[in-house]
Amino acid sequence: METPLTRLVGVRHPLVQTGMGWVAGPRLVSAAANAGALGILASATMTVEQLRAAVHEVKSRTDAPFGVNLRADSGDAAERVRLIVAEGVRVASFALAPSRELIARLKDAGVVVIPSVGARRHAEKVAAWGADAVIVQGGEGGGHTGNVATTVLLPQVVDAVDIPVIAAGGFFDGRGLVAALAYGAAGVAMGTRFLLTSDSTVPPAVQARYLAASVKDITVTTKVDGLPHRMLRSELVETLERSGRGTALLRAVRHAASFRKLSGLSWAQMVRDGLAMRHGKDLSWSQVLLAANTPMLLKASMVEGRTDLGVMASGQVAGVIEDLPSCAELVDRIMAEARGTLAALPPTATPR
Repeated sequence: METPLTRLVGVRHPLVQTGMGWVAGPRLVSAAANAGALGILASATMTVEQLRAAVHEVKSRTDAPFGVNLRADSGDAAERVRLIVAEGVRVASFALAPSRELIARLKDAGVVVIPSVGARRHAEKVAAWGADAVIVQGGEGGGHTGNVATTVLLPQVVDAVDIPVIAAGGFFDGRGLVAALAYGAAGVAMGTRFLLTSDSTVPPAVQARYLAASVKDITVTTKVDGLPHRMLRSELVETLERSGRGTALLRAVRHAASFRKLSGLSWAQMVRDGLAMRHGKDLSWSQVLLAANTPMLLKASMVEGRTDLGVMASGQVAGVIEDLPSCAELVDRIMAEARGTLAALPPTATPR
């Protein structure tokens, strides 16, 4: 199925595996890429050298195009950009909008730039700066999220920009892909659905919690890092929501120290990242400090398997997912469902 997305990045199918921290490592990314989707490596929880090693591992596992997700506001963003350019990575994706200069630097090197956005105005801004495509995530999506549903946000963005739009938030099967294409999207991006595959390195106990969840077991809280964050409801989330500000700040200080040691960042770099995070957002310093909770609490679940100590970021689709196929099985199934859905449309409704 050829779309502007497949032509832009050179993949066989209009599907993207998103860059989930602690989840989208070399094994999952290469499996998604070999299946014909665009796999995206999550780098925010890696040091620069760990990222280099991860890129090399992906390249040893697949010849297919793949991408790297970057934090545009991190203190070492320029160094990471140099790395992916030098390594010939096909795509750079961003959770926050990259600057005009960063986009230009990547495009001059032949790297496809795909920021993620949650609002029409953000899509218009990065498109004007030269982004090649955008991923648009509606409120159903996991992790940091907004409050506008994909079915409302997606057509707004498609109508506003002239670059390929990739829909995210609420997608898990071929019917969703066809619906997104009908809205004018060039493909869909999925996080939770790829997390719940046999190629994912997420521990079995954690995957079991996702599979057991109903739609009502997935909530949005601001208590992890001060921003709306969609995740599985758990005892820890309920504890965080009951915690007072003082307790939350003490926990955040402890996690900040742990993340500094793990990431290799200096305190000065972390302060600079905090300043960048505050810029243009209505965040207090308390919320900036609370952001240290996110990587460590995600690591506890996604790496260490501690469902009691970690948070489990999740899209609402976890409530309707019931199996753990391989990436190859998942992609083949989605594309077969999409073709079947298109074939089942009444003749007058079938696109010509």
